[in-house]
Amino acid sequence: MTGFRTVLILVLLCSLLPVANGETYTPGQKVSKDFETFAKSFLATHCIDCHGKTEPEGDLSLEDLGPVDEVNAATWRSVWAQVTLKEMPPKDMTQPKVVERLQFSDWIVAELTREMSDKGGFHDHLDPNKGNYVDHQLLFGQLPDDIKLKPTSSPARIWRLTPQEHITRLNELINKEPEYDPAKPGLRTHGDVVPTNHGGELKLYFGTDRIIKWQGGTVAYATAVKSVPAVLSSARTHGLENYPDFYSVNSAEATQIMGVAEDLIRYMAYGPLSIAKPYQITDNPRSIADKMKGDLRGLPTSIVYSTKIARPMTPVYDLMQKEVVTDESLQAAVAYLFEMLTFRPPNKKELDEYTVIVKQSIAKLGKEDGAVLGLSSLFLDRDALFRPELAATGNPDRHGRVMLQDWELGLAVNHALRYIKPDEELRQAIVEGRMRTRADVKREITRMLADNSIRKPRIVRFFRDYFDYDLGGYICKDARALAKTGVSNRGQAHYRAMFDATASTDRLIELILKEDKDVLKQLLTTERVVATKADKIYFGKRRSRAEEVASIAAARKAAQEVASKEGVNPETKPPKPGRKKQQKVNQSVTPADLSGSEIFARVSRRSFGNGSMEPERILASVPEGQRLGILTHPSWLVSHSDAMDNHAIRRGRWIHERLLGGGIPDVPITVDAMLPDEPQNTLRERMRVTRQTYCWTCHKKMDPLGLPFEMFNHAGLYRETELDKPVETNGEIIDSGDPTLDGPVANAIELIEKLAESERSEQVFVRHAFRFWIGRNETLNDAPVLQAAHRAYKDNGGSMNALLVSLLTSDAFLYRTRSEAALTESK
Repeated sequence: MTGFRTVLILVLLCSLLPVANGETYTPGQKVSKDFETFAKSFLATHCIDCHGKTEPEGDLSLEDLGPVDEVNAATWRSVWAQVTLKEMPPKDMTQPKVVERLQFSDWIVAELTREMSDKGGFHDHLDPNKGNYVDHQLLFGQLPDDIKLKPTSSPARIWRLTPQEHITRLNELINKEPEYDPAKPGLRTHGDVVPTNHGGELKLYFGTDRIIKWQGGTVAYATAVKSVPAVLSSARTHGLENYPDFYSVNSAEATQIMGVAEDLIRYMAYGPLSIAKPYQITDNPRSIADKMKGDLRGLPTSIVYSTKIARPMTPVYDLMQKEVVTDESLQAAVAYLFEMLTFRPPNKKELDEYTVIVKQSIAKLGKEDGAVLGLSSLFLDRDALFRPELAATGNPDRHGRVMLQDWELGLAVNHALRYIKPDEELRQAIVEGRMRTRADVKREITRMLADNSIRKPRIVRFFRDYFDYDLGGYICKDARALAKTGVSNRGQAHYRAMFDATASTDRLIELILKEDKDVLKQLLTTERVVATKADKIYFGKRRSRAEEVASIAAARKAAQEVASKEGVNPETKPPKPGRKKQQKVNQSVTPADLSGSEIFARVSRRSFGNGSMEPERILASVPEGQRLGILTHPSWLVSHSDAMDNHAIRRGRWIHERLLGGGIPDVPITVDAMLPDEPQNTLRERMRVTRQTYCWTCHKKMDPLGLPFEMFNHAGLYRETELDKPVETNGEIIDSGDPTLDGPVANAIELIEKLAESERSEQVFVRHAFRFWIGRNETLNDAPVLQAAHRAYKDNGGSMNALLVSLLTSDAFLYRTRSEAALTESK
């Protein structure tokens, strides 16, 4: 091996001469180096000592690793992650120069992309969960002199709509949402996203605003009401979910969309008559008593609709009402539907083509069926399902960048904040050619951010994706384990509480955004909570076994004293007729004292009859000394738990990635990532297996950050004991990248307070905002954009609005670099 290394070191010295002689490197540029003269030398100098043939670290030998190919791609993928994250070479070894490390990383990405292009592709460097692989210090610190950045831009691309965007867009066709009420800003308003129902389903409901009576209970109602689920799918567990290259529309989804389109068009034309019998539409249900006889539960005929028209009346309605179809009425319906679905008016070619399609369909199928089928085709228009940013017009600057303009730029700005089409002011600006400059964008963004009546659900969506507080209702809890937490495990009580908690946390975030002061710090340290009645338990304290026994005994004694005064034996006598039945008291929990002013949260339309969510909430304060900020709210804690217990690793990873900007390599397939099944031991005791040498390299970055949250159980209740032992809440920040942060913490509150004061946490927050609104991972070329955004946030007192204005007027948002593929797509 000595001879092998001697040769390679000589080769390495030769290959590095250009760098020593003043060669500069622009991140992302093509690395014109090969395996023999560059990569092999890097491995020999920095990796072979630990990963040679004899007893290699982690059982990974790189001695015989050759050029990137299909067989060794997994090994090169691991090398890329370790080198990019500065895990390899170890910190006590000689480190490669910054440029050398960047070149080696970019070389691996280019080689893996080339080799895997026809084998599923290589996408790790594009994954938002790996965005932190870009060195934080290089992004926010001073770059070495031999790194030269280029003006940034984003690639020309098309974004597929998310399920939330799509179903909100469709909802506009058949349902009228209430106008904004400044007195009740939390109530659902026109422009808000369609929320999930109390079962966590994202559905579009037909005519529920007109339902005045139905036969049967909740289940029967849910079966009888016309609704369609979200068709477009997205795979999300934790983190950002919406990058342009994540999703397409497959044939099955296209078929479903056509079916939904037919239902929507018929409802636009006929209202409830498209799904009900004429006699079901009456303001006097008694007048049709003879029609409602028998067991109609769960049938469409079990519902009574009022005569009041509640849906939008549109040119589609006008077209379907006329016996004779004219070109004028047909074009009006096509133009209206096209703009409602794509958010822009059709050009002459599009208008003519769709008009011909509808005409031909009517000629073959007759007016009604033909118009429905022909108009349905608009729902599959590319721009009804995707938002293009192709920059097909305009001249590239000297860096090959083209600025978005007109409808592409206007819709990009609209999409940054909203799920419905542009308001009239933005639309006019686009039509009149006033959406072509950075100043135009700043004008419109500033105006919309300042207008509370313009709903901005994309901002709340960012905070959902960033904090991951909206997943608790989807974690299927073991019934026995859930009961032990102190909350109810009856029916859907817990899951409903979690979906309520998501809406409550949304509302709390909106309150903090309205104040727009130290937004991240406030979210991490607020003592406020938007709460329901059930939250008195969830924000309460889980009693120890001794406290629970004492509480039961005290309650029994109190009951006996009351019974004695009334001359009743509480153990044997039933309550007297007419006596009010006492509420069953949860003796395992000390409820939180939550009281405050009335507030409202946005909830779905009536979905499952009496099971629908209620918007009423209170704005209260959490129990002092027990909680601090969103990370201690049950919505976040349960979202970062599993079926049986807390998930300290996941909680710690969230802190490490979202507040400290660190990265964690993927778990090797050879690792059995399971904790021992030991119900007699605490989670901390069972996590001893992660302290093994092979595991601890990564787990030391997560476990000590997640274990302080053991002061809460997996339903989010505060506790002081676990398995009848004092709960351990100590933790530590290790190798955070900021030495002032590193060190032990006593519990989650101390950890949060430390991080909330950190400039690094602010910067990492800005990095995630960049990914969400720019739609890709940051690169070193984006460093000026990120630094400007952080300055805007900081100089304006922690203003989210200032941060957004900075990002949305940056080159990364405004400019596109066109590729041949993008130009072909635009044609």
